[in-house]
Amino acid sequence: MRKNPHQIIGRALTTEKSVVLREEYNHYAFEVDPSANKLDIKQALEELFKVTVIDVRTQNMRGKMKRLGRFAGRRPSWKKAIVKLKKGETLPLFENL
Repeated sequence: MRKNPHQIIGRALTTEKSVVLREEYNHYAFEVDPSANKLDIKQALEELFKVTVIDVRTQNMRGKMKRLGRFAGRRPSWKKAIVKLKKGETLPLFENL
C-alpha cells in the first residue's frame, strides 16, 4: 500500500549542519516515516515540491535516554533523510531561512 507523501515526509530539519549542507552542497534534511525506504522518500519529495531528486541517504536515529529527577525515560527513535537535489533547484520551504 503506497502512503500519502505528507505521511512520508515529516518535517524539515534546520540544524547548523543541515544549513551548511544546504548552502554548500544543495542537500536538504528531513525527518521521515521510519518505514519509508529511499524510493518512497524520493517519489514523495518529487511529488510534493516538483523537484528532481538525485540521491537519498537515510539514517535511523536512536532515541536518547533522558532523566527528570529520579525518573528515567527514553525519547522516541526516528529516521532522517538527507536528499540531494539537481543543481540549480531549491525547495521553497527553505528560502526564508
